[in-house]
Amino acid sequence: MHKIRMGMVGGGPDAFIGAVHRMAANLDGKIELVCGAFSRSADKSRQMSRQLALAPGRCYADYKQMFEQESWLPADQRMEFVSIVTPNHLHFEVAKLALEAGFHVLCDKPATLTLDEARQLAEIRQQSGCLYALTHTYTGYPMVVAARELVARGELGRIRKVVVEYHQGWLADTNASLGKQAAWRLDPAQAGVSCCMADIGVHAANLAEFICNDEIEQLSADLGASAGRVLDDDGVVMLRFAGGARGLLSASQIAVGEENDLRIRVYGEKASLDWSQQEPNSLRLMHANKPLEILRTATPQAAALGGITRTPPGHPEGYLEAFANLYRQFAEQVEARRKQGLPGKNTLPGIREALRGMAFIETVVAASASQQKWHPLPDLTQESNRGESA
Repeated sequence: MHKIRMGMVGGGPDAFIGAVHRMAANLDGKIELVCGAFSRSADKSRQMSRQLALAPGRCYADYKQMFEQESWLPADQRMEFVSIVTPNHLHFEVAKLALEAGFHVLCDKPATLTLDEARQLAEIRQQSGCLYALTHTYTGYPMVVAARELVARGELGRIRKVVVEYHQGWLADTNASLGKQAAWRLDPAQAGVSCCMADIGVHAANLAEFICNDEIEQLSADLGASAGRVLDDDGVVMLRFAGGARGLLSASQIAVGEENDLRIRVYGEKASLDWSQQEPNSLRLMHANKPLEILRTATPQAAALGGITRTPPGHPEGYLEAFANLYRQFAEQVEARRKQGLPGKNTLPGIREALRGMAFIETVVAASASQQKWHPLPDLTQESNRGESA
């Protein structure tokens, strides 16, 4: 297979997530980074290009120039998809221009700054016929895929309760707001209506919907902002799922001592499961009348549940590998398009998840500001169908 050619917008010298995306994209040897507009600063963009040993002519002053000039190149040389790793406020415009120029898009979450932009994006994606995916990283963990399969097979019975937590402590110090990574996340002009819920709460919501293969239908929320901040840095959300389950989502970036503690527990009529990102190779399966089971990655039991593993049992796999699983699936979709075939089935988050993520964020913020207890999420069926149809 000829490598899939990738461009990148964002991810310059001082960025964190850009390097993670590049490592993940490179892990399977299926993707080659060929061009980029890595920073608003042309000098920093050129510096990043030199570090990555890109051809001098493939480092662009901005993404508009990149899409225009890449589209002029022969089909076997131009980039085939763009990875968007900018602050939130740029996601929509970059994705829109890329799709309109005929390039596939893989974007960091959240997909846009507002739900209205996400709705527009779904229509633009349909008109373009291009692929679109969202990097909800945690859906790429092998044991998360296995958990989803257990639920789908009915091993847990009807789901009664879902508890999902995502706790960090990096914003607990009030001086943290001065750092680059915090500054844009706490700025409504760049982050949107939320910091904590848009940054990590939406991951927790996506993980719950992914594993349960069910949608959050209503929610009630209480958000907080410390140290005089405008946007939330902590919050609790009660959930009601379409299938009847109740849930609790807790997200915080001021939980002193926590690193990146994402955990989900799903309680069914017959059994329950428990997964934590800090112990990602293990999935606990609990029964009423049988001993606790601990399923491990790369074992025959996990393989039978569809877990995507890369190493033998006992060799830890983590965040980079989960990210890489998303890139690998996206590369396979692009390759299928090259051959004028249909993309294979996979669990990649797409326009549906883009829409639901923005609906979750906006509804949570509105619910927290309201005296009304329960708030329904908007019906996005029509937009989801439009966005996913090729």
